[in-house]
Amino acid sequence: MTGQHSNREEEGKLVFLRMAEKHGLALIPGSLDINESGMDFQVAFAEDEEGQRWVLRKPRRSDVWERAENESKVLQVVRKHLPAAVPEWRIVTPELIAYPLLSGEPIASVDPAAGGYAWQVPPDRLPEGFFDSLAAAMVALHGIDHGEAVKAGVRFRSPAEARAAFAANIEEAKAHFSVPAKLDARWNAWLGTDSYWPEHSVLHHGDLHPPHILVDRDQRVTGLIDWTEAEIADPGKDFVILYALFGREGLQDLLRRYEQAGGRTWPRMSDHIAEQWAAYPALVAKFALTTGKEADLDMARGMIANWNVDLVDWNAD
Repeated sequence: MTGQHSNREEEGKLVFLRMAEKHGLALIPGSLDINESGMDFQVAFAEDEEGQRWVLRKPRRSDVWERAENESKVLQVVRKHLPAAVPEWRIVTPELIAYPLLSGEPIASVDPAAGGYAWQVPPDRLPEGFFDSLAAAMVALHGIDHGEAVKAGVRFRSPAEARAAFAANIEEAKAHFSVPAKLDARWNAWLGTDSYWPEHSVLHHGDLHPPHILVDRDQRVTGLIDWTEAEIADPGKDFVILYALFGREGLQDLLRRYEQAGGRTWPRMSDHIAEQWAAYPALVAKFALTTGKEADLDMARGMIANWNVDLVDWNAD
């Protein structure tokens, strides 16, 4: 089995090298490493003959390329406004996306063996500068003019459309999976309670989990990568994974920094974000239905069946 795995890995590297060469990018074969942790892209890192490090992304499915086209439009807009760097795509095709590696390192990487993240710094020891610089980047992103973004082709959802999209996603999950009554009741209460919901949309990243947040040696945010889920829609979405990682107290602290930096909030923003986390299994279900892979469907079934609703404070009044 080890030999077969090694052969597949070498074949995968050859595919990347050939695709890069096809598009005029000469890479040093021995410098190429593949990262398989991404659900949407197979990713490789390599060095060219001039010493420049590159990121290579190969879409795993046709639907990924459709969203990557939106990502390309998003990047053209956000790079002009953010205090953090974003990728500059040099090769953009359905078979390969490539860009020079940004400076900085992810604040954490996926650790498949441990089933979680491998952090640069333990999350409870992250410095003030990390949270301040993250809040500043989010405020700059969320403040980008909608007209400019829409003109560039970025997807737009009004607050009502974003709410309807959450509802449709949940209905699709319920149509294909068995949802426990308590979880179903919580989803319905959230969808039906106006006070949770914002009256504005923002241009959001959509997938702000630690491997997509680059930092310098002082753990200040220097870059944001992997913008596949970006669109103008619900402003709570960029806080959901951060809430899952840092809890209600950590979320309140980040929202305070966000508001102080000029971010727009509303009275039940933290509650709304908590409810989005409670609805996270519906997003996983949508992903599984998109890929159609039995392993992904099993993951969605297990998450829905075992999701601990009581882990998140529920104020559905």
